[in-house]
Amino acid sequence: MERSPDIHFHFDPVCPFAWLTSKWIRSVALQREYEVDWRFISLRLVNEHVDYDSHFPAGYEHGHTAGLRMLRVCAATRERHGRAAVGDVYLALGASIFDIDPPADQAAHQASLGTRGAVAPLLAGLGLDADLVDALDDEAWDDVIRRETDEARAKTGRDVGTPIIAYDPPDGPAFFGPVISRVPDDADALRLWDAVIELTGFPGFAELKRSLRERPALRVSGAAPDQATVEEDWHQGSRRRDD
Repeated sequence: MERSPDIHFHFDPVCPFAWLTSKWIRSVALQREYEVDWRFISLRLVNEHVDYDSHFPAGYEHGHTAGLRMLRVCAATRERHGRAAVGDVYLALGASIFDIDPPADQAAHQASLGTRGAVAPLLAGLGLDADLVDALDDEAWDDVIRRETDEARAKTGRDVGTPIIAYDPPDGPAFFGPVISRVPDDADALRLWDAVIELTGFPGFAELKRSLRERPALRVSGAAPDQATVEEDWHQGSRRRDD
């Protein structure tokens, strides 16, 4: 009998903060022997009624659309190979986006997100069926992605993004984030996890938030994993620089 997951982790592959949080969750899961069900939340669907030109910096619409395209591949993979395979695909996708040296042509790297040329080699490297790449363009998968997006936001309220985590589902706490800019070491990963679960499990707890964030410490941006980076105001999803 398949074990019920301890954690539902809803992700969009193009979100850098979700990527950092996912690396933290993988550390926690390994140390605590948790099972993680990697589930979907699409920033493109969350923002489908938003005017991107006025609400987001340039390039966000392309990035969010690329995330939706990659989630289609994740959904097709799950149907064919099971839930465990989704974690492997997300790991490969995220590493190809964020855990690379700064590209000489950043615009070309961004333009490649969610394309067949970028995704097909990752599927091959995982030993998965080559035709799964066809899901990139198959909007039929959007129904299940939308359903899980709505499911995640129903647990937290709708004014949130990615990631969303549910612990001990269906009755345990669910929350947006935590939004982290650096991945803690294994010991601090557990300290952070225990603090988050203690806080979110407190009766009547509603919100703890700050929009000031360090830029995510990502290799693709030339930052070391433990590096303190420039602090920005990410109010309402838009970066408002004070420097």
